[in-house]
Amino acid sequence: MKIRSMFYSLLLSAAAFTFLANCSGNKKEDDHAGHEEQTAKDTAEHASGSTAAAEASEPQFQVDASFQNQLASVFTSYVELKDAFVASDASKVKDEAKQTDEALAKVDMKLVSGAAHNDWMNYLSPIQSSLKEIQASTDIEAQRKAFSNLSDNLYKSVKAFGLGGKEAFYEFCPMAFNNEGAYWLSDQAQIKNPYFGDKMLTCGSVKEKLK
Repeated sequence: MKIRSMFYSLLLSAAAFTFLANCSGNKKEDDHAGHEEQTAKDTAEHASGSTAAAEASEPQFQVDASFQNQLASVFTSYVELKDAFVASDASKVKDEAKQTDEALAKVDMKLVSGAAHNDWMNYLSPIQSSLKEIQASTDIEAQRKAFSNLSDNLYKSVKAFGLGGKEAFYEFCPMAFNNEGAYWLSDQAQIKNPYFGDKMLTCGSVKEKLK
């Protein structure tokens, strides 16, 4: 009788162990499946060009073509600066910021008047400050902070005045600066993230197309 009781006790223990092991295994599988689902969702959300506008938006102001061409030269230099950030090259970033500053100095504010002139002056000062801040630093992350502010104000300028037909893409990374998110401009829809470089090169999406 005693032996039979011990036998039943062993059977119950084995059954309980199997049940617990199966629960644990199912939880791991569920967690893994959930992680894969979230990863797939994140990948879809950060897919390159997933929200690109079909048509480029027209500028807010009609301004002299010479002013647009001068602003387009600033944008061209800015793209070189953006590419230096993609490469995470702080020294090259400083050089390209200087080139962009020189292109900016050639923009003739007398070519715009009225509300357009007022808006340009509002954008110009923070653009200049951001470029000087980038040139004064050798810390790539500090430079990236200033680049974000530069990008915001250059975007406002391009949206207001246009680039004389040259296209620009306004792009966004939701994970920059500890998930605060940050924007930048590019001359192509293909995402090359200036805030992470090759760590997360294609994280981001196109939010707007400008010309």
